[in-house]
Amino acid sequence: MREISSFTAFPEVLDGRVKTLHPRVHGGLLYKRGNTKHEAEARECGFDPIDLVAVNLYPFEATVAKHGVTLAEAIENIDIGGPSMIRSAAKNYESVTVIIDPADYDAVLENMGKHDGETTLKLRERLAIKAFNRTAEYDRVIANFLNKQQKTDASFSLSLPLAMRLRYGENPHQNAALYGDFDKCFEKLQGKELSFNNILDISAATNLIAEFEEPTVAILKHTNPCGVGSDPDLRKAWEKAFATDKQAPFGGIIVCNRPLTESLAKVISEIFSEVIIAPDFEIEARAVLQKKKSAPDSVIDAAEGSETNDRSALGLRRCVGSRRRCRWQS
Repeated sequence: MREISSFTAFPEVLDGRVKTLHPRVHGGLLYKRGNTKHEAEARECGFDPIDLVAVNLYPFEATVAKHGVTLAEAIENIDIGGPSMIRSAAKNYESVTVIIDPADYDAVLENMGKHDGETTLKLRERLAIKAFNRTAEYDRVIANFLNKQQKTDASFSLSLPLAMRLRYGENPHQNAALYGDFDKCFEKLQGKELSFNNILDISAATNLIAEFEEPTVAILKHTNPCGVGSDPDLRKAWEKAFATDKQAPFGGIIVCNRPLTESLAKVISEIFSEVIIAPDFEIEARAVLQKKKSAPDSVIDAAEGSETNDRSALGLRRCVGSRRRCRWQS
């Protein structure tokens, strides 16, 4: 263990605002190994090589999430040296390993154990990509907070993790992917992988069912309600919803706001449906849905989660996020 000030031969100043912003740090990270000119300059400047960087950034996201946080508090939790080291290390990933997530520590140690203390280029490249994504997200959160504080509304930026590759896009010949925290809102219990249109239907269905507090069943087709019924007995609620339109529900979405019972599963399994969504499924109900020839494409379990509000010129569509979590079955 060595203090950074002893490595740089320069004291920490400005209440810690300047610690690692030093040529010996960034020179040791950035010079190209194997490049004669770079190595000569590194020796001349006294740059010792730094081959691995592990950084935990100042907790800006956690700070601004606190109730009553001041602008001054937020500003002091903007990390400068950390992102700078991360970017320097990531830029030189051909020689330097950068770790920004403690979840990667074991993988790096295992990789080093298999390669005489070195890491592989493949691992370094993967970690560098992850590092750039992290600094981009960190800066996005800072910019959005300051934008909100100053009321400039100069821009809107969004960074979301890949949730899943979809079966296909709006049409079968198109590719699609889903980003965000869908997996925290929904759990697939059985069936096919979801398509782009399935996601839109699931979002519409869960938004609709959230409008009802009493036991309710709703049927949708292409995001449009075909029927909605409410009754303490879910089977009767289904009968009311189905009576509204007995043709359109074929191949549609069925959603209810109570655990799906065996008696309800028996009646809804008489027609083919793309997706069935409920907060939970009785074991007997799942058995019914699994064995019928008209089994739905997907069965999804839904619970409390979050609602996203995504806007973009890149064809992003708003889907369900922070109010609910759901489980599904196909």
